[in-house]
Amino acid sequence: MRQWAPHTNPGELVQVLSQAIPRLGEPRFEQALLASLYPVLPAASCAVYRTGPLCQPAFLMSASHGVPDTTRDCWRAYLSGPYRSDSTLQLAPPLGIQVRHITAQEVLPEHRAKVYEAHGMVERLSVLEPQGRGALFAINFYRHQHQRPFSDAQIGALAELAPALLALAHKHLLLRGAAAPALPDISAPLALQRDAGFAAQVRQVQQLHPALSLREAEVCAGILQGLTLDGIASQLGLRLPTVKTYRSRAFARMGIQFRNQLFARALEARMDGF
Repeated sequence: MRQWAPHTNPGELVQVLSQAIPRLGEPRFEQALLASLYPVLPAASCAVYRTGPLCQPAFLMSASHGVPDTTRDCWRAYLSGPYRSDSTLQLAPPLGIQVRHITAQEVLPEHRAKVYEAHGMVERLSVLEPQGRGALFAINFYRHQHQRPFSDAQIGALAELAPALLALAHKHLLLRGAAAPALPDISAPLALQRDAGFAAQVRQVQQLHPALSLREAEVCAGILQGLTLDGIASQLGLRLPTVKTYRSRAFARMGIQFRNQLFARALEARMDGF
């Protein structure tokens, strides 16, 4: 695994984005962006998402060039198991925008089989932006089996373009109203019973699995908002063992074992209604 730190000025390479910039905020912007980059970075697919231990993983946009777009299927496969043990998106100090290069052979076997081999991908380039408390905003470009390996020049070009790509992605998501949910404020948590966002999350959990009791749904909603079990206990006025019992009952009803599987279920429901 290799990584590069970009220069502060992307310079003349920004000109390759000229096809995509006019499409900001419009449908298929990401498709135009991938096509615009292709002369300097011949990736067959791309995906933008946010992930981290204190936020709900959010798949934000994707595109393909010359191949079927299977990035959403890859994301579902990633959340089904590999997400829990993935260390390839962990940034080393000094923190800042970084470009990360990785091949399929460098990830763990489950990750390689479910995400890379199952979808014909062999290489990934990522532009990573830390967003606080371990959260990462990631723009990922994938080489597929029919393509030649990324060259050092192509990786260097992406490093130069990284700040501009991040600015474009954030602006497009803002214009589309599709920005990832805010990170939970762990320094001053809201009173969840009075929080409209939490109430909406509870309703979504109940729609996801109607057999859940209200308390089970509330505990799952707290997990999806990034709270610890201690935090959920405090906000709901319950004892920690009680929260653990509700969590265990809810997970058993849903046929899952880990919070990452809950995130995956919630994300699948959102994507099915996308």
